[in-house]
Amino acid sequence: MKVVTFGEIMLRLKSPGFERFLQSPMLEATFGGGEANVAVSLACLGINSSYVTAVPDNPIGQACIGELKRYGVDTSMILKTGKRLGIYYLEQGACQRSSVVIYDREHSAVSDTQAEQYDWEKIFKDASWFHISGITPAISANAANVTIAAVSFAKKKGVQVSCDLNYRGKLWKYGKKAPEVMSEVMKYVDIAIGNEEDCQKSLGIETKISTDNAGFSEDAYKEITEKVLSKYPDLKKIAITLRQSNSADNNGWSAVLNNRKEYLASIHYDINDIVDRVGSGDAFAAGLIYGFNKYDSDKEALDFAVAASCLKHTVPGDLPLVTEAEVLGLLKSGGSGRVQR
Repeated sequence: MKVVTFGEIMLRLKSPGFERFLQSPMLEATFGGGEANVAVSLACLGINSSYVTAVPDNPIGQACIGELKRYGVDTSMILKTGKRLGIYYLEQGACQRSSVVIYDREHSAVSDTQAEQYDWEKIFKDASWFHISGITPAISANAANVTIAAVSFAKKKGVQVSCDLNYRGKLWKYGKKAPEVMSEVMKYVDIAIGNEEDCQKSLGIETKISTDNAGFSEDAYKEITEKVLSKYPDLKKIAITLRQSNSADNNGWSAVLNNRKEYLASIHYDINDIVDRVGSGDAFAAGLIYGFNKYDSDKEALDFAVAASCLKHTVPGDLPLVTEAEVLGLLKSGGSGRVQR
């Protein structure tokens, strides 16, 4: 099995620990981005994953590629073009103080590329799955056009397409609203992933669920999955993550899935003392892709994805560095946290 992901990887600059921006005169530099995180997560789970993006041909771009290679991701289809890598700044919240993200992504290498610069025939050779997100179409009109060209080509090749809706209000600034673009992307999607806010703001689906603090209402979540499936008749399945944000450090975590035949609810985790929640949704997406291709039942796939995502909350940085054995161990033990000797 070969999975291809496409999107923008960024330089992540984070204040140390739980400090405010530049409280100390330093920032921790790593790399991350939704679709890159999925590619790394799949590689850690033992899946052949290839990541497609564009990075500048300079030492920062080379370091970025090197980080992906370090975890076994195929980087051979990455374009070396453009003048800069996108950047995001992260101030990690604690207790009742929320985390803060600041983007610096205008005119990044990916945002300025054109669809014809990518060799889609070569990119999708031997691929069985293609994963994108709603983040890339938000960064620029060019990136939206490339995303639509990519999913269209993937469908022509018979490749399964998954999309993490990932609404980012700070990015939709180039004149089009998210539902306008995402409705075009969704014509080619087989599996949709998101949360209640993504469904509302990315797809324009009306729901009674609050986007501030979701809380669990099975009927409400079932209704929103049915609305999405009704709006997009070619969509096979939709999974929605449920995060109860009690504080920045304490979240409830679970998910539901509607595959048009049954509505499934996952196991639930109460996650305390969160280390880093960035990338947890990407770990869920990767776990779901893995599970759909590994297990006979969607319930097993859903539980695997939730467990993989739960573990990502314990790992600093964007990248979901979690193995299959660790996920299976959590599913078996329930997460005692005892030392493995």
